[in-house]
Amino acid sequence: MKKSVVFVALAVMVSGAAFAGTHTPRFDARQAHQRERIANGVQNGDLTMRETRRLAAGQVHLNRAERRAKSDGVVTTRERAHLQHEENQQSRRIYRQKHDAQDRN
Repeated sequence: MKKSVVFVALAVMVSGAAFAGTHTPRFDARQAHQRERIANGVQNGDLTMRETRRLAAGQVHLNRAERRAKSDGVVTTRERAHLQHEENQQSRRIYRQKHDAQDRN
């Protein structure tokens, strides 16, 4: 009985460690924030429809990059750095498009 409990506990710890490498909570939170920024720009009229489409395509690109990074079950340090770089670029694009002279009105 004691051995089976220890085995189950060990199995849970190992499986938890395997899944820990694929979690990207910072990436997910930042993605949500960027989606809110885009929606806010649409609502305020700061973004044209064309700008909105391009920014949405950029978000899709980030989602694909995240899926690729998670595909092997582990998100390495290098993959995390790449994801962060891509997020930084997208964030700059959102800022520039929201603050340029074009608007929907």
